Amino acid sequence: MTSLYDEVQTPTDDVPTRRVTMTVNGEKRTVDVEPRLLLAHLLRQGMQLTGTHVGCDTTSCGACTVLFDGRPVKSCTMLAVQADGHDVETVEGMGSASELHPVQEGFKEEHGLQCGYCTPGMMLASKALLERNPDPTEDDVRWALSGNLCRCTGYQNIVKSVLWAAEKMRADRGEDA
Repeated sequence: MTSLYDEVQTPTDDVPTRRVTMTVNGEKRTVDVEPRLLLAHLLRQGMQLTGTHVGCDTTSCGACTVLFDGRPVKSCTMLAVQADGHDVETVEGMGSASELHPVQEGFKEEHGLQCGYCTPGMMLASKALLERNPDPTEDDVRWALSGNLCRCTGYQNIVKSVLWAAEKMRADRGEDA
């Protein structure tokens, strides 16, 4: 039995496809996609980057957040063809098991996750915030994450995680914390 996602991902003879080239996590990728394919589904099913979660398909939850040219976007309502010629970063591109990104370290150190479903989107939105504002306030963090829902936590440890990461990144640059 094939799922809806398999049917959408696999081009058929009667549906035109378009060749798109994008850089995903630093690697140039070229794929043929149906014009109706969502970026989230291309990443998850087509590229096996399953850290991009689909929670709502309506931009309400933010679990599908990726960085698109460095800006957080909700990939569940963005077409894959829109990524042609652009840079996309998923949570898999943030760090590695041996060298975590400071945001990932912060979530670990400050217990910023529970079930983990929202975590990739939260981390990518946090990374984008810290790249444009290396010294955010608690209110700045809450505002930057306001498009990402977590059903498990009270957000306090998520905010603490981002502030921890900001402090670590400043220290790594040799700035006063």
